[in-house]
Amino acid sequence: MVSPPRPKGPPLNALRAFEAAARLGGFAAAANELLVTPGAIAQHIKTLESWIGDDLFVRKSQGVRLTRLGEGVAGEFCIAFDRLGEAVDKLRNLAPRTEIRIATLPSIAQLWLSPRMPAIRDAVRQTTFSIIATEAPLNLLREPVDLNLFFEPKDGRPNSIQIAQDFLYPVCAPHSAAAYKNLEDLSAASFLHDSTWSEDWQHWLEEQPVKADIDTRGATYSLYALAVEEAINGSGLLMGHDVLVNSHVQNGQLVALFDFKMPLETCLTVTFAKPPVANSALAKVIAVLQSS
Repeated sequence: MVSPPRPKGPPLNALRAFEAAARLGGFAAAANELLVTPGAIAQHIKTLESWIGDDLFVRKSQGVRLTRLGEGVAGEFCIAFDRLGEAVDKLRNLAPRTEIRIATLPSIAQLWLSPRMPAIRDAVRQTTFSIIATEAPLNLLREPVDLNLFFEPKDGRPNSIQIAQDFLYPVCAPHSAAAYKNLEDLSAASFLHDSTWSEDWQHWLEEQPVKADIDTRGATYSLYALAVEEAINGSGLLMGHDVLVNSHVQNGQLVALFDFKMPLETCLTVTFAKPPVANSALAKVIAVLQSS
């Protein structure tokens, strides 16, 4: 007896690409979430459209939009992948916990989290930790990540704990501080910038009671930690994020200039997919983060 070949279903990667593009509204956003190129997303969706024999997206010069067919099924795929993520998370939680994964900004990883890792390891022994440095929070329902640690709005979103309010204020090396007694003195300063927070200097100056027209152009770094090191080395003035530079100010490597600390609308926040079980490894890690 000869068995006929079984028909093949659509590739799972193509379905993931469609769901992400439909939910996020474009191929580029889907590519960013799935850590592939927009071209790869486009190819996956083209494969899926060939399999079903119809278009799921209308391609336009300014982007894409779902067809009626795409709109009709997008919500169901979102629910399906949410359920799949929940099942994977349950599988990881039922298995013996041997690894905890934390996604965070590179600057937070280097300047805030790294000094606290010894205390975290002491609290949760026989557990390994993976730190994923990324510019945006990961989808905890879809990614095999336990915690996001980012600057988030102070809106009390569910499954999150605010750890520290953030403030902006200028910092510099101690031997440079004497040259800056008032805002006008900044006109002769060399300024340091982080590419992610490129508007920090302008925002801080706009909040000053005395307005000063100061050209803050200067060296820009793609890593905030590198900009902090350059400030410590005396290369110029950096707009400090208190959460990230406070330890350097406390140990005397940096000096906070002026008295005004500008409160931001964001807090350092730890986020989790669902509240951890009491006294679990994850709960202990969160407790250490809160107490830091």
